[in-house]
Amino acid sequence: MASTSRFGPKIRMLRRRNGLRQVDLAEKLGVSASYLNLIEHDQRPLTAALLLKLAELYPAELKTFGSDGEARLVSDLHEVFGDALFEAHDVTTTDLRETASNETVSRAIVKLYHAYRDALESMQAMASSVTDGGDLVGLDPARLPSEEVSDVLQENMNFFPTLEEAAERISAEAGLERPDIYPGLVRYLESLGIGLTIDRHTGERSAMRRYEPERRRLRVSETLPPHARNFQIAHQVGLLKLGDEFDRIMKKSRLTTPDSVALCRVALANCFAAAVLMPYGPFLESAKSLRYDIELLERRFGVSFEQVCHRLTTMRRPGAEGVPFHFIRVDIAGNISKRFSASGISFARFSGLCPRWNVHSAFMTPGIIRTQVSRMPDGTTYLCVARTVRQTLGGFGAAHPMLAISLGCEISHTGHLVYGDGLDVNNPSAAVPIGITCRLCERTDCEQRAFPAIHRRLGIDENVRGGSFYSHVKEGAGPA
Repeated sequence: MASTSRFGPKIRMLRRRNGLRQVDLAEKLGVSASYLNLIEHDQRPLTAALLLKLAELYPAELKTFGSDGEARLVSDLHEVFGDALFEAHDVTTTDLRETASNETVSRAIVKLYHAYRDALESMQAMASSVTDGGDLVGLDPARLPSEEVSDVLQENMNFFPTLEEAAERISAEAGLERPDIYPGLVRYLESLGIGLTIDRHTGERSAMRRYEPERRRLRVSETLPPHARNFQIAHQVGLLKLGDEFDRIMKKSRLTTPDSVALCRVALANCFAAAVLMPYGPFLESAKSLRYDIELLERRFGVSFEQVCHRLTTMRRPGAEGVPFHFIRVDIAGNISKRFSASGISFARFSGLCPRWNVHSAFMTPGIIRTQVSRMPDGTTYLCVARTVRQTLGGFGAAHPMLAISLGCEISHTGHLVYGDGLDVNNPSAAVPIGITCRLCERTDCEQRAFPAIHRRLGIDENVRGGSFYSHVKEGAGPA
């Protein structure tokens, strides 16, 4: 394994993340501290034997050594340097790949850009508030904690072995019987000395779930459908029983604020709750036998469409893996509220999605599954499934937000999915050309382009009008 692999910075980051000195890690690897120092500075190769030893010592963290992690960093850096702020600087993809090989520096650059974006948005919000005569109190760049938590999920590939094991253990202790696990969850709460109250709807806005530690009582709103009620109870069980496991996971992560820690704890409790409702082994077996039919999985496990889609992204147990999916949730304005990628597809952090993605057109046919074969500019092709979901927050007159969920995988997995039946996946013309987002997309002939691509000059000719204002039209090829 040549030194050009540039594992040095990654090993240094792994060591520091675990609070080790060079001499400590060197002792664990059976090498001298001076030799480890040379490896960390890419002056000596990381041999296969040392890589295997690292895999034994830190199996979860070694995932970041793979090309997927570096590809995500390249994508993040691509978006950072795609900002108009760097328009005068000729930063090439090769430059970005070389920078991404140093994970510490790359993440520092991305974090600095996050801070810049947050400060810019705060200034814009303040200016708008002053202009409109609004209240300046509570300005808070709230995107950073959510971005940090998304990174924790992505770095762990949305799979947490200790939480899966805890879910199996607690499910057995509670004697949960499927598909109706509600009685078992109530009995388990009682065994912990916690009472459950189903709060009646009074017409006023109230919490879906509220735990009162002093009274040892969990209150859940009656407006929640059964699958959401079960999820909220399991979520609270996770918060009560798995605090130490959550802390150990977060200790290895880069969470910088109390808000990030609190939000990450919620995300981990959600992962645990999903594992309780849809236990790993039976769920994966069902997914394969039903060919990943989401609606049939809903009924078999008594859960929602969104819960199934999210759970399918967590099937990453070594030796028992499912199809690697990406998952995204957007509202009708195109705001991304959840995202994860195990398929290799990249999502924009600081702007909206490409309008050609079928997650947007799903709003045109509410409740109906839409399929799409999508091709990225680099030729990578995906099968994407999208459908709207409606959140239930009350009765008549209450808000029922509509969201769209998209689940997708690389086209080579199409044969495992019922959604691939009848699709001509080998026909290039059948694929819809998509991009990450307009600013980063290299397609210049897109009629739906909202912004110019940042990696090429506008080249506007006032005498020629293409399909969109930013389309480049060849001479003689303009509209009649």
